[in-house]
Amino acid sequence: MSGTSGKWGDLGPRVLSAIVMVVIGAVEVWLGGNWFHGLVAAVGGGMIWELTRMMAPNAQRLPLQLGLLSAVVLFVAPLIDRQFMLPVLVAPAIVGATQIEKDRLVYGAYAVALMLACTGLMLLRDFNGIRLIVWLVLVVIATDVAGYFVGRIVGGPKFWPRVSPKKTWSGTIGGWVAAGAVGAFFGGVPLIIVSVVTSFFSQMGDAAESAIKRRTGVKDSSNLIPGHGGLLDRFDALMGAALFVMLMGAVVGLPTGQ
Repeated sequence: MSGTSGKWGDLGPRVLSAIVMVVIGAVEVWLGGNWFHGLVAAVGGGMIWELTRMMAPNAQRLPLQLGLLSAVVLFVAPLIDRQFMLPVLVAPAIVGATQIEKDRLVYGAYAVALMLACTGLMLLRDFNGIRLIVWLVLVVIATDVAGYFVGRIVGGPKFWPRVSPKKTWSGTIGGWVAAGAVGAFFGGVPLIIVSVVTSFFSQMGDAAESAIKRRTGVKDSSNLIPGHGGLLDRFDALMGAALFVMLMGAVVGLPTGQ
């Protein structure tokens, strides 16, 4: 009984927190425009705050300053001319990388990825409407939920034990299957394939954050979200997926499934 309790002990808080996040996210996605931009900017700034706290634990004001700067930059980014957008988005990462004592390249690369992924979410909503952003979010949720339950029920060999010791191959593949099912619901074969690849990149987003936490000796990026840890702990997978979708959309375009 105690083993079962330990295995599923975080399920209650995790589900409740997820429900709250889904409701808030759904309302903001529906409203779109500055409402959605504001939510993404706030979450993005919070993730930069957490990243800076992990990688510069002795810095007192720097995490908050960079978090606020990043949130402001993200909010105004969609209003900037495209040719100036990238330099503006990269600026907070460069500032932060120059201020921390070690792993500057890791910090800078990850911070840039977060800024681009957040901007990709805003642009996806602005130019593709609700449908594709709902598809993206559901792919990430399906990957996470299927990975969580399949991994715990089936178990088996670890996917990447040095980085994510709890992740199993069964959970990883279960996530791909669930993501493919989401793609099938929204469209045809091309969207199924893209959904599976997006699922993989969402898992890589999770793995990247896990690697940073192991490198810095941190269990959770913060304790903001009961059952989930911090914003990075919850949205790392979405950031990986959003970054892939943004780059794919820019290079070859996205299949609409319609």
